[in-house]
Amino acid sequence: MSSHLRALARSSIVHVLFAFLAMGGWALFANRLHPMPRPLVAGLVQGALSAALTLCLKSTIDALSLRFHGTARLWMPPLIACLASTTILVTVHAATGTPEILRTIALPLMVSTSYAVLYNYSISRRKA
Repeated sequence: MSSHLRALARSSIVHVLFAFLAMGGWALFANRLHPMPRPLVAGLVQGALSAALTLCLKSTIDALSLRFHGTARLWMPPLIACLASTTILVTVHAATGTPEILRTIALPLMVSTSYAVLYNYSISRRKA
């Protein structure tokens, strides 16, 4: 892999932009059967939320993993991150009138929770 491609792969800006486009696009698709501008608003809201959550997720898992020991270190940080993300997503989508909240947040939650579990496991193994 070239150094430019490696730098792009490690760039927080690239990750945040990708999250915005991918999950915002998903929300637009999930709400496509509703009249405009509802799908567009849902896409912009989900894109912004995914970008912000992507930026915060790694540091949140890093901080939470220091607070737990034993087997709790394996499951508590991802669980807390998932519950916090779910709360934020449902609250903001409800406040902005997203018609298909569950469909809208299902994929982003699945992706972010999977990342949280895998990342937390990888750092927990190093600390053990």
